Amino acid sequence: MRLFLDTNIFLDLLLQREYEKEALMILNSISRGTHEGILLDITVVNIAYIARKQGVDIEKFLKLILQNCYVVGGNNQMGLDALKLEHHDFEDALQYISAKETACDVVVTNDKGFYIGDLETMSSCVFVEKFIG
Repeated sequence: MRLFLDTNIFLDLLLQREYEKEALMILNSISRGTHEGILLDITVVNIAYIARKQGVDIEKFLKLILQNCYVVGGNNQMGLDALKLEHHDFEDALQYISAKETACDVVVTNDKGFYIGDLETMSSCVFVEKFIG
């Protein structure tokens, strides 16, 4: 199963937030090859920026992400398609379009305001409950 991972999934683990356990379970399933993890290139930049602001050493964490997940880049057409969604958060819209373009089966996000379209979107808790156990 191809999972598109929203930035907050990584931040939950890195910053030890409420859904840290679920994020770890999802990333472990990716590292074992049970699932494929896909993320947008800007997610890597955002993780590094937020972690540095929090004083967190990020190098090992980024290395794990880059060794286990597929990082995809946006392009002009994807940006235009994201704008057509008229969603209040352009980054979320761009991630949604990226998930569709890369044939992901589901978007995993803990953002309650994430764009909802025809691609299945679920929280890390729901994903773990349904697919990891």
